[in-house]
Amino acid sequence: MRIFERIRHSVAAMPDLTLETDYARQLRVPLETVCGIDEAGRGPWAGPIAAAAVILNPKNLPKGIDDSKRLTHAQREALFDLIQDQALASSIVMIQAEEIDSTNILKATLKAMALAVEGLSQLPRLALVDGNRPPELACPAFCVVGGDHLSLSIGAASILAKVARDRLMAEADDLYPGYGFAQHKGYGTKAHQEALSRLGPCPIHRLSYKPVAKVLAGQQN
Repeated sequence: MRIFERIRHSVAAMPDLTLETDYARQLRVPLETVCGIDEAGRGPWAGPIAAAAVILNPKNLPKGIDDSKRLTHAQREALFDLIQDQALASSIVMIQAEEIDSTNILKATLKAMALAVEGLSQLPRLALVDGNRPPELACPAFCVVGGDHLSLSIGAASILAKVARDRLMAEADDLYPGYGFAQHKGYGTKAHQEALSRLGPCPIHRLSYKPVAKVLAGQQN
């Protein structure tokens, strides 16, 4: 069963448990069985797509959860541990560049989200998914556009996914020096473009992405 809903939001709003509470009441499931799902890394030219699923404990909520993009690096790092310590369940999954290239970023994202839910220590009875496309799940799923601004559970998932991916990209900077992965995390910055043109793609680049494919094609000519 899949349920779709789009929510418009004010960017100034802070996330809370209103959506979780309303939808749990509609489906008559406990609030403690609602999970939030979000991803990080759809746009970068290199590295994996990361997805996280979180079931928060309504009686023990970490303070300061927000959309990961509205938090500082230090705030995200601190919340990463708090969320995992205080949540009823959490799970993070990454799908690497090779699989992104062999399918596409949408399929890889939806697969990562589904696997994150499957990896939870307790399976949810309802899921809130950031965006407008849900993964295939065994439970009902509400799609929430701008959900990381509205839903505390989705906001928590956005933090886990981003921090986990950022840490991996910092490690990739040691494995593949010269690209600046620790700084831009694989996104298409000017520095990344210059390094890509100079060094060519490395094993974690997404070869199906046009800027990378263009450089690769030039090397092969």
